[in-house]
Parts: sequence; C-alpha cells; structure tokens
Amino acid sequence: MEVAVTGASGFIGTALVRTLTGAGHRVRRLVRRAPAGPGEVGWDPAAGTIDTAGLAGVEAVVHLSGEGIATRRWSEDHKRRIRESRTASTALIARTLATLEPRPRVLLSGSAVGYYGHRGDEELTEASPPGDDFLAGVCRDWEAAVAPAADAGVRTACLRTGIVLDPGGGALARMLPLFRLGLGGPFGRGGQWWSWISLADEIGAISHLLDTEVAGPVNLTAPEPVPNAELARTLARVLGRPAVLPVPRIAPSLVLGAELAQSLLFDSIRVVPDVLTRSGYAFRHPRLEPALRDMLDPPGR
Repeated sequence: MEVAVTGASGFIGTALVRTLTGAGHRVRRLVRRAPAGPGEVGWDPAAGTIDTAGLAGVEAVVHLSGEGIATRRWSEDHKRRIRESRTASTALIARTLATLEPRPRVLLSGSAVGYYGHRGDEELTEASPPGDDFLAGVCRDWEAAVAPAADAGVRTACLRTGIVLDPGGGALARMLPLFRLGLGGPFGRGGQWWSWISLADEIGAISHLLDTEVAGPVNLTAPEPVPNAELARTLARVLGRPAVLPVPRIAPSLVLGAELAQSLLFDSIRVVPDVLTRSGYAFRHPRLEPALRDMLDPPGR
C-alpha cells in the first residue's frame, strides 16, 4: 500500500513509518523543508500549500502533525498555535485529498482523549459528548476539519489517542529518571484516571485501521485505564523502587502554568476503546503491569 504520513519524524510517526516499511508498505513522508528524495512530499500548512503531484497514487494518509501540547507554558499565542497547527493542517490535507483522482481510500487523522475533558469517574466511549475546556475545543475543531475528505467519500477516522507509553519518548520517558531514583509518585492524590496505550498498540491500532472498514472517532487507549496513583505504584514496582512521594499540585503548576498542568496531569479522563475493540483489534498490551514489564524488562535482555 502507498501510505503518506505527516508528523513522520515525531515520537509516534517515527515508529509508524518503521512498522509500515517493515511490513512492505511504501511510505511517503510529508515534510516542511525541501524534499530530499522521492519518498518525501513538500507541504506548508501555514501557507496552505502542498505538492499534490507528490501524493499521486497514494492509497492512505495518516495525519499526525501538530504543535506540541506540552512544549512550553500556555500563553494565548501558544494556545492559538496549538489550535491552528491542527485545524489548518487537517483542513489542508482533507481539501487536497478531496481533489485527487483517484482519491485515497482512507484518511486516519490525529485527535486526542482531551476531546472529553475532565469527567471524573465517568466511563467514556466514542459516543460520549465532548468536554468544554480548551483542549476539548481544539479536538472538536481538529476533528471537524476532516469534513472535506469525508464528504468526498474518503473513509475517515479520527484517532482519539490517550497517553502513549514507551521508554523511548512521551510521558514514560519523562517519568523514568525520577522513578529510577526512587523519587517518583502520584500527581496530587492520584485519583484522576489516566487513559494510556503502549506505543506498540498505538502503532498496531493505526495499522489495523488502515485495512479495517471503520470511520468516525476511534479511541486509541488500552481497555483498562488506571488512576494515576495506580500507574505510579505499578511503575515503581516494575522498577523495584518505592513510590511514596506524591507530587503536590503546586509544583507542576509553577513549572507548566496552572492550566497546562491541570489538563496534562490532573484532569480525569476514563476512556475505553469501544470502537477499536468491536472492530476486532487484539491488544498486545491490554493491562498496565505486563505492558510496563514488556517495555522495561523485555524477555532475553
């Protein structure tokens, strides 16, 4: 299959490209610099331009690019960039795919479980309504931007991804140094639900959705979300370290700003992957402790 990928140099995109090419697919990376070879396609979401000739013959598109959520404190300008980097790039991809002949069969477009907002202990599926905070609004607009492709008959799915766990990047990589020193612990009281997924299942689910007739929102999370305190205890147990030092709310709020800290660390979002499970996807890591052991102490190491 000919697959175009945006965000191909990111944490998830790098792993996805490696998996797709290893499976025999031909991958075209969308890049914002001058293309360096036939496997790269130039585009500039800010300017609204894309090399449509470079997309000729593409059968599927996986759109993962966007300004980092937690790269800096949330000023109003940075929040604007977060929203526009997602909505403008997605709208450009969707409009472009609608004009191609032949059109790609499928568009898998990024989104996030932030769509649901802070919901306490409520179990959330794809049928649950959106939240009303900043990230929920971003996700609503982000998903709405795929409409031109869907209206043109391209099977379109929005990937509501949870916290992706892998020692090579993301949240787990940032947590490991403190936990290995025995200084890790829950954020606040730790009762907030964290909807996680291993990187292996994130990539496995995306690959599955390329060939599975699923459209609309899809939660990319493990079947068993956990409270933050349970994640901290489990990670410490796998590492053979204590986890008795809770991180007071004030500490990350001073570093990240109160709004970002709340959204990133303290919001409770208990998501289950109803659509993905019903589509027949078999999770490699449905439960947290075996997942962490597989990542951090793989057999044969």
